[in-house]
Amino acid sequence: MIRKHTISVLVNNQPGVLQRVSGLFGRRGFNIESITVGESEEQGLSRMVIVTTGDDKMLEQISKQLYKLIDVIKVIDLSSNPMVARELALIKVFAEPGARPEILGVVETFRAAVVDIGPSSLIVQVVGDSEKIDAMVELLKPYGIKELSRTGATAMIRGVVK
Repeated sequence: MIRKHTISVLVNNQPGVLQRVSGLFGRRGFNIESITVGESEEQGLSRMVIVTTGDDKMLEQISKQLYKLIDVIKVIDLSSNPMVARELALIKVFAEPGARPEILGVVETFRAAVVDIGPSSLIVQVVGDSEKIDAMVELLKPYGIKELSRTGATAMIRGVVK
């Protein structure tokens, strides 16, 4: 069954690791829907959170191939466990002064924040799961989205401490 997978990959923080991991996906014909990379809790290691779509066999193949890369320490399928996933988006919206109260109502409803105000635009910051971001983008489209930047998902397994 084809579904969305969120994978956590712990890697050595070395130049070229991101390129080797993304290259592996490309060579195998697997699409990366989003990828976030940053320092982990352990010095010298980074955590990549990759969202991809495929069946369980494809996920197993990806995991095996990732472990063949020298800088890969650990691969975890987060989506096979209860997890928390969040994404951040910055959305620049056309906002003449007359339209601002309506836009601010949308912002408040989504517990988002206005992080910049210009003469004819607002930049809105929203954090949440991908569906929340998608819903906010849809509601702001009628006002005219001038620019949109999304981080991609970052995620952790819920409640387990080892």
